[in-house]
Formats: sequence, structure tokens, C-alpha cells
Amino acid sequence: MCLAIPGKVLEIKKGTTPLMGIVSFGGIQKEICLDWVDDVKVDEYVIVHVGFALSKMDEKEAMITLNMIEEMEKLGDESKQLGKEE
Repeated sequence: MCLAIPGKVLEIKKGTTPLMGIVSFGGIQKEICLDWVDDVKVDEYVIVHVGFALSKMDEKEAMITLNMIEEMEKLGDESKQLGKEE
């Protein structure tokens, strides 16, 4: 299974080949290749898989996806707690 995560573009490093930038994933910042996405701008959201931005995503959809990921993390934490109680 492959998982691509939305992130917010914080910085675009002009003059790099390939085009690189800093993308935030819930406060965690990573250097990401932006070369595959046309006309990407700071404050836009991109879908990222293994360090490569694949496409743009609108902010509303990004927030929905990030909230769903957060809920899955909470369910995983609750499941771990149930296993410890047995």
C-alpha cells in the first residue's frame, strides 16, 4: 500500500534543479522535490509521496484528509491502550 500525505508549501528554493522546497506536515518540515508540480506557490497544499510532490490539493480537501489521518492515529492509540488492559 502506498500513502501520499498532504503538506503545506512553506518555501520554494529558487534556482535548484530539480525544484525543491520546504513542506510542512502538521508542524514537521521536510525538504521535498516540487519539480513534478506545475506553478506551485508558497501556502499551497501538495500531495507528497516518498519526498516528491505529485500534485496540488486545495486547502479544504487537505484539511479533511489531515483530520482523517489524525483520527486514525487516535484510534490506533486507543487500540494500543485496550491491548495493555487485558
